[in-house]
Amino acid sequence: MKLKKLLLTIMCFLLPSIAFAEDAPKVDTGDTAWVLISTALVMLMTPGLALFYGGMVRRKNVLGTIMQSFIALGVITLVWVLYGYSLAFGPDVGHLIGNLDWVGLKGVGLEPNPDYSATIPHQAFMIFQMMFAVITPALITGAFAERFKFKTYLIFLILWATFVYAPLAHWVWGLGGWIRNLGALDFAGGLVVHISSGVSALAAAIVVGKRKGYGIEPMPPHNLTMTFLGAALLWFGWFGFNGGSAVASGSLATSAFVVTHIATASAALSWMMAEWAQRGKPTALGAASGAVAGLVAITPASGFVGPMPSIVIGLVAGAVCYMAVNFKTKLGYDDSLDAVGVHGVGGTWGAIATGLFASKAINSAGNDGLFFGNASLLWSQIISICAAWVYAFVVTLIILKVLDWTMGLRVDEESEFIGLDQALHGESGYTS
Repeated sequence: MKLKKLLLTIMCFLLPSIAFAEDAPKVDTGDTAWVLISTALVMLMTPGLALFYGGMVRRKNVLGTIMQSFIALGVITLVWVLYGYSLAFGPDVGHLIGNLDWVGLKGVGLEPNPDYSATIPHQAFMIFQMMFAVITPALITGAFAERFKFKTYLIFLILWATFVYAPLAHWVWGLGGWIRNLGALDFAGGLVVHISSGVSALAAAIVVGKRKGYGIEPMPPHNLTMTFLGAALLWFGWFGFNGGSAVASGSLATSAFVVTHIATASAALSWMMAEWAQRGKPTALGAASGAVAGLVAITPASGFVGPMPSIVIGLVAGAVCYMAVNFKTKLGYDDSLDAVGVHGVGGTWGAIATGLFASKAINSAGNDGLFFGNASLLWSQIISICAAWVYAFVVTLIILKVLDWTMGLRVDEESEFIGLDQALHGESGYTS
C-alpha cells in the first residue's frame, strides 16, 4: 500500500509537467525544411539583384554596382543579429517599435515562438526575415547607381535598416504593430520591402542628383545577358520570398507559390506589349523589367488572392510600371535603374490590389477585399500605403541630408568619369 501511494504521489507531480509538454509548441520538420529552403532562395535574390542591376549600368561601373548589393549581405546580417531583429519583431513598445529584449539574439532560440510560428524554430523565422532586411536597402541602389560613395553607402545601410526598415517591419508584421492592428494586409512585403525601398529611392534620386551627362549622352545597359540572368534568379528566389511567408509547407504556401508565377508571367507579357505598342519593338529588357514588376505587385497579395485575380494584378502591374518608368523623364529625376517605377509604383499597386481581391476563402487569417463585399479593407490598405510613403520618404531624406553634410554622397567628377570600379575598388569587371 505504501508503494502504491508513493507511485500515485509521483504521478500527481508528473502529470502537470506531462500536460505542459504536450501543449508546448513542437517543431515540425516539414515546415522547418520549407522555411530554411525559402530562406536560401531569398538569400539568392540579393546576388540576383546584383546581376540584374549590374547588367544595366555602363561597364565601368559593373563591379561597383554589384558590390552595393553583395555587401548588404554582410552589413545587414550583423545589424539584424545585433539589434535589428529585436527592433522589428521584439516585444512591442507603443505599437511603433520592438524593444531590445532580443539584442544579440538573446532569447531567440531553437524552440518555436508562437507569436510568429508554432511549428518552426524561432531562429528559422529570424533568419528568414533577415533575408528580407538584406535585399530591401539593396533595391534602393538602383536610384543612385554609378555615382554614390561606397564609404557613405555602408553607413547609409546601417542607418536605413535601423530607422526605416525596422520600424516599418514592426508596424506591419510585429505583434502589436499599429498597421497590423489596423487590419491592413501585407503577406510578403509590399509595404515593408517594395514601397519602402521605392519611395526611399525617389528621395535618393532627388538628393543625390543626376548622373553627369544624363539626358545628353547615351547610357545604355552594357550587358543585358547579365540582366536577364539576374531577372531569372529573382523570379526563382521569389518563390521562397512569397511561398516562404506562409511559414509552413502547406496549402497556403502552395497558393502563394502559384499566384506568384502567374502574376509574374502576366506582367512580363503586359510590359512587353505596352512597349511594343508604343515603340514598335518588344525588348528583352522590357520583358525582364515586366517580370520584376509582376513579382513586386503580387508580393503583398500573394497569400490572399487566387489565380484569376493574380492575372489581373500582373497585367496591370506590367502596364502601369512601364508608364511610371517613362514618366520619370517628365518629372526630371534620374532614377538610374528604375527602382521608383518598378518597386515604388508596383508595390503601391499590389497593396491596393490586396484591398480589392483578398479573399478569406484563400486565407482565413486574412480578410475579404472590396470585390468580396468588404470595402473597409481597401481603406485600411490606403491608410497603410500613405503611412509607408510618408515615413520612408521623410526619414530617408533626413538620413541622406545628414550623410551629405558629414561625409558627402557623391563621388567627385573625375571618379564618376573614370567609373566606380577603378575609382573606388581599384579593379575592373572586364580585362578587355
